[in-house]
Amino acid sequence: QLQLVESGGGWVQPGGSLRLSCAASGRALDYYVIGWFRQAPGKEREGVSCLSVSDGITYYLDSVKGRFAISRDNAKNTVYLQMNSLKTEDTAVYYCAATKMGVCEVPEIFDSWGQGTQVTVSS
Repeated sequence: QLQLVESGGGWVQPGGSLRLSCAASGRALDYYVIGWFRQAPGKEREGVSCLSVSDGITYYLDSVKGRFAISRDNAKNTVYLQMNSLKTEDTAVYYCAATKMGVCEVPEIFDSWGQGTQVTVSS
């Protein structure tokens, strides 16, 4: 069974950077779609970025394009989300999730989830 553990959240000032990590165990990620999702208070969970590991296709939410980058370390079975030029509206709990077949726009399809890590952007 695939297990996911996020880390790397915290507090940062606007314009700052954070790198989130999603460490997978139990299975290799070779044939999964891995996604980063976020949920702010009072808002629905939304897909921020996804990576189809088998073909390398990526997806980014429009509001993070050019600022966030998803990547994978095969040896560590870990997926990262590099977040630059952070804005206050990026404040949320960030989750990583995985599915064998899915798209970022539909979080409900993802069936393995981490516990989440808080990202707070404020001055």
